[in-house]
Amino acid sequence: MDAAALLKRYAQGDRDFRGSNLPFANLIGAQLTHANLSGSMLQEATLARAFLERCFLQSSNLNGAFLYSTNLSFAKLGSCQLCEADLTKADLKGAYLAKADLQGAKLSGAVLKWVTLFRANLSGVNLCGANLNGINLRSANLSGANLNWTNLSGARLSGANLQGAQLNGVKLEGAWMNGLKITGVNFSGLELSHVKLSGGQLVDVDLTGSNLSESQMRRISLEDTTLKQADLHHSDLRGSQLCQADFMKANLQEAILTQANLQRTNLNLVNLRGADLSGANLQGAYLWGANLDGTCLRGADLRGASLRDAKLKGADLQDALLTGTMMPDGSIHV
Repeated sequence: MDAAALLKRYAQGDRDFRGSNLPFANLIGAQLTHANLSGSMLQEATLARAFLERCFLQSSNLNGAFLYSTNLSFAKLGSCQLCEADLTKADLKGAYLAKADLQGAKLSGAVLKWVTLFRANLSGVNLCGANLNGINLRSANLSGANLNWTNLSGARLSGANLQGAQLNGVKLEGAWMNGLKITGVNFSGLELSHVKLSGGQLVDVDLTGSNLSESQMRRISLEDTTLKQADLHHSDLRGSQLCQADFMKANLQEAILTQANLQRTNLNLVNLRGADLSGANLQGAYLWGANLDGTCLRGADLRGASLRDAKLKGADLQDALLTGTMMPDGSIHV
């Protein structure tokens, strides 16, 4: 069946075109709303400005297809092959692209509101400046993707692969990233307030100057991570692994750090006013000049820690372990 036969059958009321073999077909501006093209071969097809809203294209091959300004709103594209496809300015609003392969696809100016990209392959894709607010990217492969200035506020990113992604100016406010495991990524200066990162594992990640205020990071691992001058006020870090992290000059005011592991962590000049560190492990931690006014350190382990020049007005040190701790006046507690 060629393109002309397909359009004739559609005009006659037929909508079932499953398994069609239409590589290199010319379907510019075609009206195929609600058509079922699942499992079809459409590689290198020209579908610019076609109307494919609410079409079924599951498991179809659209590799290299030209879909410029095509209407694919609410289309079903699960497990679809779209490698190197040109989707510039395409309308993908509400489209289902779970497990789709979009490696090398062009998405500049595409409408991606309400899109589902669960477990999709977006490796190396250019999404610079795209509005991906609230979309589902769980377990998606975004390695090497260009996410500069992208709006990912409220997006679902749990289990996503962000290795090597470009993240300059990306907005992640309120994003869901629970269980995210990343190494060596630069998140410095990013907007991450209200983010959900509980159970995540961030190794050698740079969060310098980032806004993580009111974030949920229970049981997160931030070992060897840089958080200099980061804003973490009102954040929940209870039970987290923070060994040897660098929090110098960070704002942790009224943060929850109960049972957190802060061994040998750099907390110099940190604002911990009103924070809850009850039961925390602060052995060998550096707290020079830290603000601990009104901080709860009940039952905390501060053995070998340095509190030189720290402010402790109203701090609760009941049952805290202070053997070998350097106190604010420079004396060693025995």
